[in-house]
Amino acid sequence: MPQDINKIPEWLTITADSATIKLSKIVKVNQIETDQLTMRSPTVREVRAATKAAPDDEEQSEMILFASLTDAGQNDLGELSVRDYKRLQAAYFRLVREDRV
Repeated sequence: MPQDINKIPEWLTITADSATIKLSKIVKVNQIETDQLTMRSPTVREVRAATKAAPDDEEQSEMILFASLTDAGQNDLGELSVRDYKRLQAAYFRLVREDRV
């Protein structure tokens, strides 16, 4: 049975201004243990600043942007499992889509 790709996953809660991502395991962010991150919607200025900070490195630019949007350190985000980082990416793309699906 094919999955509905537009269905919001159970680990994600979306509002007009933010996304809350439930992580697959507890991590330390800003020296506090947590099992979720909240990402706010980006501004054009933030996207441009992240791109300017790492103009030749799309992955680094994304990491800078995600750190800013989650109020987390880049080193903390670098310690996430790949699975949880992919959740951040999915949340970001849902946040910036007009239809939110």
